[in-house]
Amino acid sequence: MNQPCHQPPHDPRRKTATVDGTASRRAFLGGLIAGGLALPRLASAQAIDPTTGQAVYGSATAGQAPDVGVYQIDPTKDSRRNLSSFRNRHWSEFYPSLGKGVILADISSRALHYWSGDGNTYLLFPSSIPVSEELTKRGRTEVVRKAQNPTWTPTPSMRQRDPSLPQRVEGGAPDNPLGVYALYLSWPAYLIHGTHDTRKIGRKSSSGCYGLYNEHIARLYPLVEIGTQVTIF
Repeated sequence: MNQPCHQPPHDPRRKTATVDGTASRRAFLGGLIAGGLALPRLASAQAIDPTTGQAVYGSATAGQAPDVGVYQIDPTKDSRRNLSSFRNRHWSEFYPSLGKGVILADISSRALHYWSGDGNTYLLFPSSIPVSEELTKRGRTEVVRKAQNPTWTPTPSMRQRDPSLPQRVEGGAPDNPLGVYALYLSWPAYLIHGTHDTRKIGRKSSSGCYGLYNEHIARLYPLVEIGTQVTIF
């Protein structure tokens, strides 16, 4: 399969919504906002993002997924990491029942929500989103396949835009843009996957897929069942 990715009251019985295993939803949101506001402007860029052409500033803690507000492009020059648009959403807005589980990919908030089928687990992660409206597909779909160390095959349209792309990148390769795990949707060539390039998370940086930090997709992957309902909006 081609992959177009460049990439209520408190209930103590429920597992806490987290992005790093310790922070609550409120702490996550507060951390994003605080991180974005407190990020200092550095004198020189460390790299240029090949998707947007923008300078990348900041650095990540070694071996850890960086917060959206820590590793990002200069906030005075690019507003693509739009933290103010976040809205807390609930699966019942989209489905009459949880079924095998629900994933909501919120394009405006650049966030991915997950509820397990039994309703006991809720997780919230920052994600990358498609780089343009043309590459964005909205609506209802579902998870039809899962893969560890997925291979990446650029679509013909991707190769037309960039003839230098390889024909195929094997799973587990350092330059594989799908990271360590992938969830395939019923729409051909649309995935939820990890990424080794953490700068892309929280930004318009993909060719249609939704990317998570490798740490986050590794946590989500074993929980998601085939047939999990997915809405992208």
